[in-house]
Amino acid sequence: MASETSAGVLAYRRGAAGPEFLLVHPGGPFWAKKDEAAWSIPKGLVEEGEAGWAAAQREFAEELGQPISGDPRPLRPCRTPGGKLILAWLVEADLDIAQVRSNSFEMEWPPRSGRRASFPEVDRAGWFDAETALAKIHKGQQPILREAVERLSR
Repeated sequence: MASETSAGVLAYRRGAAGPEFLLVHPGGPFWAKKDEAAWSIPKGLVEEGEAGWAAAQREFAEELGQPISGDPRPLRPCRTPGGKLILAWLVEADLDIAQVRSNSFEMEWPPRSGRRASFPEVDRAGWFDAETALAKIHKGQQPILREAVERLSR
């Protein structure tokens, strides 16, 4: 897979008013005060020789601290405005996300301070109805969510 390919899972559960979608909020200082158009499906880069679904499962576990299982249904590949290709799978799963245990990353913080700080890849996760999820998800990932909503309304 090209280095510009990510794989992820759009988990959903059936709610009283329709499907609810699981999104994650990126950790770190850049995203701390951002909410609208800041959330994402759990996803990450596909490693050389790795199958897309395997990468999506690995990234889900790394970002949420728990595995994803179920019947994965592939969604159309989505190219973001920045050029990255996202492979996504729709999976029904009613998961408890009260305790998110994400991998962490390190970066210089504050900028130009020479100090390094560690931050979680994901600082929180949430279940959202379709309308709220469309407002919260990165603009480049909206086609993934729209396709899922369309499929689930059939």
